[in-house]
Amino acid sequence: MKKEFINPVPPPFLISYSITTKCNLRCKHCYSESHEEAGSDDLTTEESLRVIDEIADWGIGLLVFDGGEPLLREDFFQIAGYASGKGIVTGIGTNGTMIDSATVRRLVTIGIRYVSISIDGADSETHDAFRGEAGNFKKTLEAASALKKAGLPFQFNTVLRKKTIRQLSDIFRLATDYGAFSLELFDLILVGRAKRECQDEVLTIQERKEVVEWLAEAQIDYPLTIGTPSLPMYPLILKLNVDNGIRPKHIPMEKLVRLTYYGRGCAAGRPRGYLVIRNNGELNPCIFLQVNLGNVKDKSIRQIWQESPLLAQLRSWDLLKGECGKCDYRDICAGCRGRAYVETGDMLASDPGCWYDIFSR
Repeated sequence: MKKEFINPVPPPFLISYSITTKCNLRCKHCYSESHEEAGSDDLTTEESLRVIDEIADWGIGLLVFDGGEPLLREDFFQIAGYASGKGIVTGIGTNGTMIDSATVRRLVTIGIRYVSISIDGADSETHDAFRGEAGNFKKTLEAASALKKAGLPFQFNTVLRKKTIRQLSDIFRLATDYGAFSLELFDLILVGRAKRECQDEVLTIQERKEVVEWLAEAQIDYPLTIGTPSLPMYPLILKLNVDNGIRPKHIPMEKLVRLTYYGRGCAAGRPRGYLVIRNNGELNPCIFLQVNLGNVKDKSIRQIWQESPLLAQLRSWDLLKGECGKCDYRDICAGCRGRAYVETGDMLASDPGCWYDIFSR
């Protein structure tokens, strides 16, 4: 029997399910610290299907399977096909190494609606060094070609770090040339393996400011949608530009306002925001905010979503501290709660990656 909630909190728009920690690469930044021997604590097939049953009529907008490398899980097609068969808009985040024309056909057959492919450099040297395997850049671009040929929509995902910010123009060109519908740029935050292997790659505040301002300018003429998880300052600047009459030439407003954070601020654990299911059933508000909300083995995902005291704090922006708490744009930005937690130990602290005088000029 379903538990009924008084004044239920609206569900997340996006749920990311890290279906396994097994992976064939060793990426320097991996938030789940995946490796080739992992996967022993993944939810079983039965447990995974039960979770999908729970969320099938919940009203979420998108379920994305990632990992690890989700295609390494033997029952991936069964589980993902079950989700899409339940009417859930279903996607997959992959490193691209296992995507060929036959795999694309299987993805289409089970109802996958879109694919995210990781591109972490504009050339093989930069990308392969970060991803831990020579030849991966070539395989990833071949995967993009296979997806384009089959007509399965895909986007490129890129980690913003010192070695990629100088290649952004070329990465944008790759996304356009290979037919991606979007480019999603993740500011590097030191969680998982990144804590040990990426200390020297994190952007300075000045670098982050320059990148965000460059992206807001680029979106005016760029034909694809630019997204920036962990950088709510970008859609804030974009929104202010739009409010001042400066609009992207190629992106309709109804599409622009669907960007993560646009006009809504940090999505971690928020109503119509974001929720992560880890491979072992643990729930986190975000891939970068790795605080344990509970486990789907012990409670229903909806019960955790409704009753978690940690989520109640995240949803109360009156509790934000420091500059974020005082900022005029608190309610449409709120800073990155993941970066605040990683760098200060307090998820309600001011975002250490923000430049506080950005709107005082």
